[in-house]
Amino acid sequence: MNTQALIVVDIQNEYFPQGNLSLVGINEAADNAALVIASAREKGHTVIHIRHEMPADAPIFTPGTDGVAINEKVKPIENEAVITKHYPNSFRETNLKELLDKEGIKEVTVIGAMSHMCVDATVRAAVDFGYTTTTVHDACATLDLEFNGTKVPAVQAHATIMAAIEFLYGEVIDTQTWIAR
Repeated sequence: MNTQALIVVDIQNEYFPQGNLSLVGINEAADNAALVIASAREKGHTVIHIRHEMPADAPIFTPGTDGVAINEKVKPIENEAVITKHYPNSFRETNLKELLDKEGIKEVTVIGAMSHMCVDATVRAAVDFGYTTTTVHDACATLDLEFNGTKVPAVQAHATIMAAIEFLYGEVIDTQTWIAR
């Protein structure tokens, strides 16, 4: 019985260069995500796609726009669930937990965007719900941040979040290591 699921978080057009919130390294992350997705399908893992939508008057992730579409590199195939969320945590006010539990899932792998926001929130919530987690770090992307006048390059923001996840919330590995399992 399959007890593993891949959760593909928000790899949507809004985050690509043609979108309104382009992320550093998104094309490379999406290419790696496509490899992880293909491997998960071959292994018979459940694959669940998450897509984010904001209110109709929001400047990003506006319903009905190309920005909310899942990017072509990681398009769902028939029978793969697509869950729409409105918060960083993919479990909040969605049927994600219900779907995982119905499938008998015990372990989840999380990939996607943004590392410091929705990926982080989803991994932490998954652990809170009792799932074992793996995050594939090179299949995730984020953007440059700023706090209190300090610029935080995306590579540092990403590394900080991955270090925090690995410290207590689960395993953090690269694409090739995940595929080789």
